[in-house]
Amino acid sequence: MRRIRYVVATSLDGYIAGPNGEANWIVMDPEIDFGELYAQFDTVLVGRRTFEPMVTAGKAEMPGMEIVVFSTKLRREDHPDVSVVSDNVFEAVDRLRRRPGKDIWLLGGGVLFQNLSALGLVDTVEVAVIPKLIGGGIPLYPPPAQQLELVFKNQRVFAHSGVVSLHYSVVRDA
Repeated sequence: MRRIRYVVATSLDGYIAGPNGEANWIVMDPEIDFGELYAQFDTVLVGRRTFEPMVTAGKAEMPGMEIVVFSTKLRREDHPDVSVVSDNVFEAVDRLRRRPGKDIWLLGGGVLFQNLSALGLVDTVEVAVIPKLIGGGIPLYPPPAQQLELVFKNQRVFAHSGVVSLHYSVVRDA
């Protein structure tokens, strides 16, 4: 079964985006191989609040990847190049996981991560901690949320930028 991996950047104070969704605080370290990262996935899961800025910025396509947007507000006919899931989230994600292919990238945002975690659908949490304090914005794991137990797998420190990449597996209830 394919894994759902929450791969995200967060500020040191726990925000994945600024108060207006801005990401200009994210440091781009030259040691991070984004091509290698993207090659691990063929499907991307995003929430509407992440997808709409992607559309505005002209980045609503990711070559070689199927984009699945979770929204009760988006109309499928307005976005024919992506899959829109508006109900039966567990069944839709379970079908994706059972299809052959690469891992599935949970790209954003915090509410989608929280909701999929509550359904037991997230397998790993992989956080790049950016050495910036932004003071507010969209939290990594917004309240109210249930506790999520994680097991440490590995880390990498990027000395040039100070970015620390942390990789955890999600503990499943027995």
